Amino acid sequence: MSIEHPVIIAGAGPSGCVLALSLAKQGIPVRLLEKCDSLPIDLRASTFHPPSLEMIANLDEGVIARMLERGLRADRYQYRDRGTGEVATFDMSLIADQTRFPFRLQLEQYELTHFICEALSKYDCAEVRFGCELLSYEQGETGVTAIVGSDSGTERLQGSYLVGAEGARSVVRKQSDIGYMGFTYDEKFLVVSTSFPFEEVFEDFSYVNYVSDPEEWCVILRTDKLWRVLVPVFPTSEEEEAFYLSDEFVQSRLKRLYPRDTDYDIHHRSIYAVNQRVAETYYRGRVLLVGDACHINNPLGGMGMNGGLHDAFNLAEKLQRVLLAGADPEASFSLYDRQRRELAVQFVQRHTIENKKLMEARDPDVQRKRQQMLMETAADPELARAFLLERSMINCVRESLTVP
Repeated sequence: MSIEHPVIIAGAGPSGCVLALSLAKQGIPVRLLEKCDSLPIDLRASTFHPPSLEMIANLDEGVIARMLERGLRADRYQYRDRGTGEVATFDMSLIADQTRFPFRLQLEQYELTHFICEALSKYDCAEVRFGCELLSYEQGETGVTAIVGSDSGTERLQGSYLVGAEGARSVVRKQSDIGYMGFTYDEKFLVVSTSFPFEEVFEDFSYVNYVSDPEEWCVILRTDKLWRVLVPVFPTSEEEEAFYLSDEFVQSRLKRLYPRDTDYDIHHRSIYAVNQRVAETYYRGRVLLVGDACHINNPLGGMGMNGGLHDAFNLAEKLQRVLLAGADPEASFSLYDRQRRELAVQFVQRHTIENKKLMEARDPDVQRKRQQMLMETAADPELARAFLLERSMINCVRESLTVP
């Protein structure tokens, strides 16, 4: 089938980039818009679960090869009780018969977007435009018009479909009047990165650690470059937020993890709000949503970006059917909504909320029972395998594809 106008994708994050490359490889013209002048290099998501690696490997051998070369393979992860020192270790080799990638790949998400944009440059049907921000859009029966702004002024771009992949503040979602149901947590998360070698001072320390403590829980994980520490904070003013970002507070938190006479070297620090939200629909006519534009959750478990990647692969397949095989758009996009939105509500939101509740338990008895449950699960190969299949998102991806 002849495709007169490209699919326009707003946002060159992981979801938008994966969708663009998936369509370009099928010869579908695509225009990827990014409001920044270049791909952002910042510390956001850094965990790729096995299903995401499988999908990327099926998409492009070059991209997955570069990811595996650059990233850090975390083949186990731990739930630690800071008070008792007890550790529950989950060994991902237990699911090696279910995936080519029985590990979490620790790699900054911006590495993926850079790899994919380089791959897109090889396709004549793909265009990536930086410094180009979606301002609004108009939708008709046969296409969409994206109104974009850049240094050269305002421009109207014609497209067959418009995909909002521009994050939680999505212009596409807001202009479509699609509700974003959910809530914002009272606390915020402070994220600090350091090159200090935690693996050398803590015995048998994995690359991914969830640490419970009635006083202050935390997450300690290694990326391909640095260690990252996440702790909850409760700022009620700009002044308090500035204090939480100060050297005094940051050093005190790190020294609480491991006391030392000298200060830790700090490469990055930031505070961000934490939400649990899902859009009331993932499409409206010729306008569709992927990634944070349609669902966000707390980062415990690393399911946010991975869920967005799974959205992109699922939607790419639906758009290919519509644009290349003449499938009914309404039926195709309705199926996308059922497979991905219901999953976000039933699995990702539920598990990330449960993860946080378990981590932050202040009742010592509740925490003790939680740690005991995790240790018993990790010690039983069958229970541990079931746990890993669930938390690595293998089960939920498989189940979503069975939704009629």
